[in-house]
Amino acid sequence: MLLERPVYITDKGLRELEDELAELRDVRRPEVIERLQDAKVGGDWMDSAENMLIEEELAFLEGRIQELTYMLDHGQLIEPGKEEDRVEMGETVVIQPPDGVLEMYTIVGVGEADPGAGFISNESPLGRALLNHKIGDEVVVQAPMGKLHYQIVALKPGISRRSV
Repeated sequence: MLLERPVYITDKGLRELEDELAELRDVRRPEVIERLQDAKVGGDWMDSAENMLIEEELAFLEGRIQELTYMLDHGQLIEPGKEEDRVEMGETVVIQPPDGVLEMYTIVGVGEADPGAGFISNESPLGRALLNHKIGDEVVVQAPMGKLHYQIVALKPGISRRSV
């Protein structure tokens, strides 16, 4: 049994998950089932590689539907800005490493993480290190290459770069 834990998600992320689930349930799954039924009628079921591929596609869809359902059932909306001076989920944090180049990240749940786009998970080493700290604090992140030091320069409440 899965360890039930909350899935932190933004309003926009929630809508995206709901849209994806609806697409999979209402469009993709019926299409794949229809293709599977057509393939069964058209030939030898046990020897057909095409049938096996369609079954695998259906199994993948079912797995993703279960995953999305779990995320929606256990979703907790991120509501940034409850404490103006502390880093919280959903906030955009501007940090500065010792080399002086500012970096900006928004802390989101695992399901919305996209580090290349500036969205880091609350469970990532950097995300964990930043949470609950204040502007001016230095945070230390244990990375494979050693300890990384950052200073928190600014906080911007809300999901700033993926807003609708």
